[in-house]
Amino acid sequence: MTQIPLGLKNTALAFDWKKWIGILPFILFAALFLFLPSLQLLAGSFSTPDGNFTFANIIQLFKEKFILDAYWLSIRISAATALGGGFWFLLAYAVTAGGLPKSIRTALITFSGVASNFAGVPLAFAFIATLGRTGFVTALIETLFGVNIYKDTSFSLYGFAGLSFTYLYFQFPLMVLIMAPALDGLKREWREAAENLGASTLQYWLRVAFPILLPSILGSMILLFGNAFGAYATAYALTGGRLGIITIQIGAQIRGDVLHNPELGYAMAMGMVVVMGVSLAGYSWLQHKSERWLR
Repeated sequence: MTQIPLGLKNTALAFDWKKWIGILPFILFAALFLFLPSLQLLAGSFSTPDGNFTFANIIQLFKEKFILDAYWLSIRISAATALGGGFWFLLAYAVTAGGLPKSIRTALITFSGVASNFAGVPLAFAFIATLGRTGFVTALIETLFGVNIYKDTSFSLYGFAGLSFTYLYFQFPLMVLIMAPALDGLKREWREAAENLGASTLQYWLRVAFPILLPSILGSMILLFGNAFGAYATAYALTGGRLGIITIQIGAQIRGDVLHNPELGYAMAMGMVVVMGVSLAGYSWLQHKSERWLR
């Protein structure tokens, strides 16, 4: 039997703890604010107010109409903002690979990094001041065209269309940030080879570039879906809780005075975790599919 030298064995078994010091704060942060709360949600989902084990909260997720309606409304809003991914891809292409000066591109990428995180109360207030009933754009449209978008159309900033439109403010910059590396990964040699073989610009995009970018585009749309699905502060600040998306319903169950059932709220949150987990798994798989071409 082959013997492993003692020095080599000690080297293989040695644990270099110094390499882990740098990420120790991240590990502690993730444990305290991600893993432990997730365990609390999981435990609370199967608990009664007295602390006994039960499946009643999970069963209610599939029986209560207001819960199913909340999930469905959140899915519709998230899908509406994510399905615009094709349009956002064109804008992302114009920003990252459309031949803009480098200074303009750098400024737009920087703006996208800031705007993709601009949400919550400030974003809701900005849209109320712009497209609210007495907002600047609302008044400007009525002055120029004689149309009050609230009285003469079915638009409302505080409903499905308005919330979806508000979400687009941080969805587009996120799409730019995600697609920029993929667009930069398209090699000039591929286009030159296609042109040398007689391919037109349309043929190059349909048969070379688009198939390579498709996993990244689909993955980005999935990430946009998950980003909108988990949004809470913007929707609550904009609608005041009147629009019953799942995040607002969870808040009502956990913190509300009338609908106060924390255990049911935990179960609803676990349902969101499942949806988000599936979204992230799909995004990771699609990113892995695209990495072999865009390295």
